[in-house]
Amino acid sequence: MSDSLSPSPTVSAPFQRWLDILIRYGLLLVLAVIVIVFSVAEPAFMRVNNLFLILQSVSIVALLALGVTLTMAVGGLDLSIGAVAAMSLMIASYVMVVLEWDALSAIVISLAGGALVGLLNGWLIVKLRIPDILATLGSMFLIIGVQLIPTGGRSIAVGMTLPNGRETEGEFSALFLAIGRGRLWDTVPIPVLITALVALAVWLFLERTRIGRLFYAIGGNEQAARLAGAPVQRYKLLAYVLSALLASAGGLLLAARLGRGDVSSGNGLVLDALGAALIGFAVLGAKKPNAFGTLAGALLVATLLNGLSMLNAPYYAQDFVKGLVLVLALIFTFGLAHRAR
Repeated sequence: MSDSLSPSPTVSAPFQRWLDILIRYGLLLVLAVIVIVFSVAEPAFMRVNNLFLILQSVSIVALLALGVTLTMAVGGLDLSIGAVAAMSLMIASYVMVVLEWDALSAIVISLAGGALVGLLNGWLIVKLRIPDILATLGSMFLIIGVQLIPTGGRSIAVGMTLPNGRETEGEFSALFLAIGRGRLWDTVPIPVLITALVALAVWLFLERTRIGRLFYAIGGNEQAARLAGAPVQRYKLLAYVLSALLASAGGLLLAARLGRGDVSSGNGLVLDALGAALIGFAVLGAKKPNAFGTLAGALLVATLLNGLSMLNAPYYAQDFVKGLVLVLALIFTFGLAHRAR
């Protein structure tokens, strides 16, 4: 009787192969279908300028998402990345516009500020054993509040009046603005090139270095990694510092693109970055945080939103689209994977 109830190998084997293909390549197939549909519906979608516009729009979110990917690799999560990016943007703007210092000083101070936040997050999580979500959520609110104090809650712009009544005389240097607005060979946006190089570096770090493999080992089983002799606390601290540095880099790119310190510029970045990192779990069936998947996830969402905008879809549909894509990614990663076992 048990033989009659067991599934037929000739039926289950092909189904299993197709299911494995769907799990592995499903999100990439969805991306290909989206590109084809939008290209047919709006021929301007495939113009080179629009394609680079998509890449440029995703560059900042991708940088933040790559930072989140590093913390996910050690079994953590960084919710402060949006606030760190906004802080970096405000610091750079304040240094150049208010203090009238040069662009290099603004970049160094912004990155140093990000590293300090990463150290704070790591200390709260590693030393005080505060859960990562609570620790980074607390630092997020702290940073959001602190960055508003120097200007009295106002955005920073050239020629603005400070709370003390003084009018600023500094300006954004042309070299700094070129980082966010310039194009290589009059075609490739510099932010796209920077993001591509950072993504390659993160991929090599996680996949090809001993420390990267230890990151995954810590995220998979922290206790086992500790018993094997891995410096778990040191590497978790490193992950949060790297995450904050990448968030600071994203904030610098945003400042260079906007040419002002907008106090609301960090709103929404954290959700987009988290979504991209989570979607990355489903790309090529990785089932783990990875740089290539994160980049593909960010590109998928940016492509969808760009195509919908070109088709004059209502702006309020964007959050629905992001949520739908994330749910599909989770289905590919966990739901179908469970069926495949």
